[in-house]
Amino acid sequence: MSRFLPVAEPSIIPVRTNAVATHQPSRSPEQAGDRPSPGRSRLTFTGIVGAICMFPLRAIIETCVALRIHPNVLTLVGVIINVGAAWALASRRFLLAGVVMIVANIFDFIDGKVAHRLQLQSQFGAFWDSTLDRFSDLALLTGLIYLYSQLGRSDYVLIAALTLIFTIMTSYARARAESLVEKCKVGFMERPERIVLFMIGAFTNRMAGVLWVILLLSILTVANRIYYTYLALNGLPMPTTTGLKGAVTRAFFWTDERTTVPYDMWVIVILAFVWLTPPDWLGDPTATGAGLAGWIGERL
Repeated sequence: MSRFLPVAEPSIIPVRTNAVATHQPSRSPEQAGDRPSPGRSRLTFTGIVGAICMFPLRAIIETCVALRIHPNVLTLVGVIINVGAAWALASRRFLLAGVVMIVANIFDFIDGKVAHRLQLQSQFGAFWDSTLDRFSDLALLTGLIYLYSQLGRSDYVLIAALTLIFTIMTSYARARAESLVEKCKVGFMERPERIVLFMIGAFTNRMAGVLWVILLLSILTVANRIYYTYLALNGLPMPTTTGLKGAVTRAFFWTDERTTVPYDMWVIVILAFVWLTPPDWLGDPTATGAGLAGWIGERL
């Protein structure tokens, strides 16, 4: 969770700016816009899940604030733990990797909250957070690349490598775009979605399906950001969101916020694909049975 000094949240409507403008975004490229607009209902599937998860996180945040743990330390600890998750993935210990990722991303989530509570938001803190997030992403995918190479699966080495490339390009495209336009908050597959999918893949032994989802939606997200920036820089209108054409546009040129009904619909489609598609249909090199039960059975 990034930690810029608080400023007014810019609109999704692009405003042409100079590349050396003094405006600073309030959040890092991958984390901005993770709250619904004022007045928007959070009574959605993802909103309810988020609210439930906040109960234990509030206690952890309060403890860190009471101990005055510096948010930069929390960020670093989260990355180190994520390297442990990468090792577990590389060792084909998926269940362990899922547990470790949960712990790591608790630190990743609370660092920004602790920074706000302790009034320690800074531009360096945002830079530190965003940079170390990239290390975490690279570590997890590198662990999978190593695993698939050990299993002799060159096809999934390539898929994981392409996922790594487009994961980084997702962040870079937005960071570069926002040096030219006010905001480039488009595209579905951002870092929170990737991390949750990695956890689902680890716990259910459906990493192949997860990789395909992350790869394809990351490609789409990068394309969204390139197209959006092109339209914004040339003063062209954004695609329509009305009628049948608008529905297709809205699905594939993603501008909706999280914890909304359209977001929930995408989440349900993704989870259904990952869960209902048998791992062996995708040639999953880690598949040994029906999901988590088969994975545990092999190790017992």
